[in-house]
Order: sequence, then C-alpha cells, then structure tokens
Amino acid sequence: MAVRIGILDYGMGNLGSVENACHYLGMHARVIRTGQEMEECSHLIVPGVGGFRDCVAQLDKAELKQPLQAWIQDGRPYLGICLGLQVLFGDSEESPGTSGLGIFAGRVRRFPGGPGLKVPQIGWNQVWWKPACPLFEGISDGEWFYFVHSYYADPDDKGIVSGETEYGIRYTSAVWSGNVYAVQFHPERSHEAGLKVLRNFGRME
Repeated sequence: MAVRIGILDYGMGNLGSVENACHYLGMHARVIRTGQEMEECSHLIVPGVGGFRDCVAQLDKAELKQPLQAWIQDGRPYLGICLGLQVLFGDSEESPGTSGLGIFAGRVRRFPGGPGLKVPQIGWNQVWWKPACPLFEGISDGEWFYFVHSYYADPDDKGIVSGETEYGIRYTSAVWSGNVYAVQFHPERSHEAGLKVLRNFGRME
C-alpha cells in the first residue's frame, strides 16, 4: 500500500506546521479526525501541545483512545510528537488520576528545575541517540532540536529509550518499540534535522 500519512486532529496539535513539513518533503499527508479516517492511512502522526488531562479528555471526546490503542497493537507505524509521546504512558504527575493510553509502563514527570533552568524548557537542546533507531538514520548524535515542555516521560523499561537530553537531569526525549516512535521535541520546528525525522518516518513499512 502506498504511504498515506494521517495527522491526527484531536484539538490540541500543531497540525499546520506538521502538515506543511510533510508536504514540503513530498509526502502524502492529510489531517484526519476520526477512527474511520485512520483506517484509510498507512502511517499515523499524533502531535500535541498542552496538558495531559486535556489531551486525554479530547481523545475520549473524539472516541479516539481505542482506535489509537488498536493501531499500535496492530504494529502500524505511529509517530508521537510532544504530548503524542507522553500520552503513550499510563499517567502523569501533571494530572493524577488521568489515564493515558497505557502502551508503555512508566510515568510522565515534571522537571525539577534548578538554577538557570526555567520550566517549561523552551528552545533548542541536543538529543543523544541510544540504539540505532531507524527514525534517526542520517542524523548526527547530539543533534539540536526544538523543545517546548514542562514534563518528560520516565519509562520503566529503559530498553525503549532511543534518545536522551540534558536539562538539569538526563531524561528520555525519544522512545522506540516496534513500529511505535515518539519524540518529545518538535521535528516540524527543528529545521533540516527535523525534516529528516519526518522523512525517515514516512519510509517505515
């Protein structure tokens, strides 16, 4: 099947920038809003900006949690961006009692901050790759990407960690398991390196 990328709109994503970046790369991508539209796609990008509780509430309202869980369980290519990474986990310190997708065991935690470290982290930072993740093919270890977030994922299984970043602590900034890829940074705002991430995702089978 030809690559057809769905960019999921559940009311919280930076959709225009992601769609424009995909089109710039010549990729067949469009914004979708329903589980039925997901079935017409070969690849799925789930962006998100905002709070964990609102993210889950919007997914529930749009009846998208079950289709997302089924998509991932079927082994279909998934790319989460920012909240699209965090919602893969069971819960977040930001919103106790709110259940995410529960794909990965672990918790989303708030940055401790510290001298000279504002929370949220806003701006450019480096990502250090762990295993040879195909999402980062052709991208230098320690490359710079653009971040905007106050919380980070803390997986129980460190084997899924594919990228780490320093911000007072060394934290997980990318995860990978099977056909599930997710990054805390914004590839659509990260210039050439970010475009390479999106291009690599579009090549996944």
